[in-house]
This record gives sequence, C-alpha cells and structure tokens, in this order.
Amino acid sequence: MTTSTQIRARFAPSPTGYLHVGGARTALFNWLFCKRFGGTFILRIEDTDILRNIEGAEAKLIEDLRWLGIEYDEGPDVGGPAGPYRQSERCDLYDAAAKKLLAEGKAYYAFDTPEELDALRREATAKKVGFRYPRPVHFPTEAEAAKARAEGRPVVVRFAVPDEPITIHDEILGDVTFGAGELEDLVIVKSNGWPTYHFAVVVDDAHMKISHVLRAQEHLMNTPKHVFMQRALGFPSPAFAHLPLVFNLDGSKMSKRDKAKSVQKAITDRGGKLSPQSPDGAAWQASLVSAAGGAEVIDRLKKGDAPDSATLDRLGRFLGVQLPEIDVHDFRVSGYLPEALVNFVALIGWSPGNDREILTRAEMIEAFSIDRINKTAGRFDREKLLSFNTTYVAAATPNRLLAAFRDWAAASESPMARLDDATVNRVLAACKGFRTFADVESKAGVLFADDATVVYDVDAVKKVLAKNDGAGYAMLERIRGELEGLTPWCAESVEAWVKSFCEKTGSKMGDVAQPLRVAVAGRTVSPSIGETLDLLGRERTLARIMRCMQFALG
Repeated sequence: MTTSTQIRARFAPSPTGYLHVGGARTALFNWLFCKRFGGTFILRIEDTDILRNIEGAEAKLIEDLRWLGIEYDEGPDVGGPAGPYRQSERCDLYDAAAKKLLAEGKAYYAFDTPEELDALRREATAKKVGFRYPRPVHFPTEAEAAKARAEGRPVVVRFAVPDEPITIHDEILGDVTFGAGELEDLVIVKSNGWPTYHFAVVVDDAHMKISHVLRAQEHLMNTPKHVFMQRALGFPSPAFAHLPLVFNLDGSKMSKRDKAKSVQKAITDRGGKLSPQSPDGAAWQASLVSAAGGAEVIDRLKKGDAPDSATLDRLGRFLGVQLPEIDVHDFRVSGYLPEALVNFVALIGWSPGNDREILTRAEMIEAFSIDRINKTAGRFDREKLLSFNTTYVAAATPNRLLAAFRDWAAASESPMARLDDATVNRVLAACKGFRTFADVESKAGVLFADDATVVYDVDAVKKVLAKNDGAGYAMLERIRGELEGLTPWCAESVEAWVKSFCEKTGSKMGDVAQPLRVAVAGRTVSPSIGETLDLLGRERTLARIMRCMQFALG
C-alpha cells in the first residue's frame, strides 16, 4: 500500500448535467479511500468538450456532492496547489505536452476530412475487418499541417500508439492484457485546438500527482491508451482500480434513457387520445413543445435520443408522471436523506466484511479498502433504498429531520417550504411512519395548497359521497353545521367531537372521517382527521367542505 502522504485521488466529472448516482458512488469510493488512508481528495472539472457543457452544471455537481457530505480537499471553488481545477483553464499544459510528442515523433498531424474517414471505414467494413486509422509512413510536417489548415481541412494531432501488447495491473480485476494492434492512433488534439478527454486526463493526472485512479469499469478499455501516453511523456502511471458498474435490478444500465422511455411512453399515451387537428390536441401539443424547450427535443425523444435530465424532469412534471430516479438530484427531490443514500450506494459493489448494512460514515471509512470491492456489476434495489431511508428517518433526531425536511422542501419547490418550524414538526409527527419526505407531501401537502387548487378524486367522491343515495353528501351537510360552532379548534377537540358524534348518531368512524377527508383533501388519505382539520383551521375547513359539496352536485 502506498504511504498515506502520497495518496492523491480525484473525481473528474464533466459539466454535462446532474450528478448520476453511479458517478456519486465513484466520488464516494475515492473520498472513502482518501479518508481511510489520510490522502487528498481532488475535484477536477473536465470541461474540454465545449459543445456538451451545460451552463450551471458545474454548480449543480458541487451542490450534489456537498449535499451527500462528500467534501473535497482541492477543487475549482476551494483552490489548491495543483490548480486550476477546470481543464479549460489548463490548456497551456496540454499544448506543451502535444508539442513534446510531436517533436519526438510520438505524435503526428492528420488532416483527413470526415468524408475521407467515412470512406476508410466503409472500406474496412467491405473487407470485414475492424477499422484502424492508417498511420502514414512519413509524418506530415508542421508546414504541411499549416498548409492543410489554410486550405480549410480539419487538422488534428494523433498519438502514435506503440504496436505492442500491454498488461495493465488493476487493483480490483488483476492483470488485464491488451494485444498488439488492438488500439488505433487516437486523436489527442482536436481541429479546434482543444485536447481530447484521453489526452487531458493523462496530462492532468501527472501534473496533479494523482497516485490512484478509481473509476468505472467502462473506462478499462481506455487505460492502455492512457498508459502508453504516460510512458511516451515520461509520466509515472497511477494505480488503477476500475469499479463495477451500477445496473438496474433487471440488469440494464441505469441511465437517463430510463427517464426518456417513461416520458416517451407518457407522450404516446396522452397524445394518442387527442387528435392533433382538434383544438384540444393542438393546444396540448403546443404546451408539450413549450415544456420540452422546442419541437426538436420531441423529435429526438421519438428517435430514442435522451435530452438532458433537467429537460426530462420538466417534461415529467408537465405530463404528471413519476420518472425513475437516476441522478442524485432525483433522490434529493424524492425526499431521501443523504446519509441513507450514501450508506446504500456504498454497499453497491463493496462490502465492509461483515453482515452489517447500516453504517455511519466513520464506520465506512474505517472499513473501506479496495480489496473488498467486487468485480461484478452491482444492482440498484430501490425497495432496499427505501428500507434504508425508513431506518434513517426513524433514528433521526427532531432537529435533523427538521433540517432535512427544509432542504427537501426547498429543493423540490414544495408548498410546504413556507411552513414555520412548529408546523413542520406537527406535520412530521402527524405522518409518523413515512419513508420519504415525498410521502409526507403526498399525505399532507394538499393541506397547504391554495384551496382553489385542490383536485378531487372523482372515484373517491362517487364512492364516499354519492353512494347510497348521497349518504356521504348528507353527512357532510350535517358535519359542516356542527363544526361551525366547535370550540376549541384543535386536533384533540376534533377527535373528541368525531367520537361523540359517532356515538350520538350511531355512525361508524369511517362514515364521518372519510367524507371529511374527501372534502378537505380531495381524496381518502390524509393524516389523522384531528390533525388534518387542525392544520387547515376552521375557516379553510368549512370553505373546502362547501367547495366539495358544490363539486359533488356539479
């Protein structure tokens, strides 16, 4: 094991959207590794692919990491001795490294057009061989590259990959050998002058003195390219540990395409019921395009191409569908506690070596080691995550729950964000046994919405109010009259009145409570009837009963 003073590990996301839960696990494992062995954890933003960068994505990534409690020692907003920590601000290092490789004959200029490259690929396909870029016998000179550039040809720099086998030692997978000829000469500087991902990573890892690279197994095939470039530049190679991927329970890869499929299905289901030529259909289509941010986004969805997560989330809200959680932000707005998510994610592909599953951060740090990381992909079991979250909610102190609720309400833009602390504590107590804060909103959120926005469950109205010749409706009329004079107005008083009313009229509890719930909440689910009416207050309770009665008659 490398001594603790030498350990430097990094998490290097691209600012192209929200932090994927798989990326969060990569960050977590790097953080745990550094914490366990006293190393330095670095956040590096890999933003050289300027066409894919999304404005504000870096800030969201940092916010998600901090919400999870994954703090880095060096990074773009905290600085450090190896900065700057955005690749877009380190181009002089890449330029110098590229010039070194060109001068030593280890890289060369190439200026094939896209059409010429396509022709070469078609030729390889016709010969039934894999395409490999044909390295020129004589490397073009700088003057020839300048001439090609002046002619409008795209000039790139390619690394001359040694035609020899290479064995990579991986701390998780063991030795992995790649045969001679498996790799083509890869582009390291694009025609716009920006470095490619592979080249920038190699240069940055060396200059930042990265000792250990813990990253997803999907990067394993990139490793021989990186090691060959490290050798060519005279850089030491870090220790590599390629982490198992995170899959859905069915074995499919967790990705934003899961969201895109749900959105496309909802569009098909809703749109199929409306004729595009009808006024309603045309209006709905226009609203859909507006929610998507343009008709081209809808076209991309139809072709199976997923837009960014923020767009998918916006479409999900417009369509009224619950999208599968994929990104850290998704789990945050669904009402999970960060400590529960961290604990759960840590155990996807890693084991502390005993049967315990609920672990504090200190316990995870103490138990963490690379040799206990699995080789095979882990499965993301959402029901198990719910179980973890339920355990953490039950064990949380009132102050912790209050703070977490406030964070969730702000992140999800819940109407309950405006509640004072005392009311929040009452709501949480009234929803005892909840699994996520989204459960709390589902059960009690309607009590804090504007009265005019309450939507009535038509089936509940029919079953509870209209059934048996309108017995529930008649009950509401009688209840409203009695509640007008109830004093004091509090949960205990309401509960006592319901009990007394049932005894006096020979009614069952459900005969009284359910019509009330439908009237004030629009459905048959809410906190206890006493807490529900107390939280609403007398005036709003009576107003909602009257509004519901009018709806039932309508």
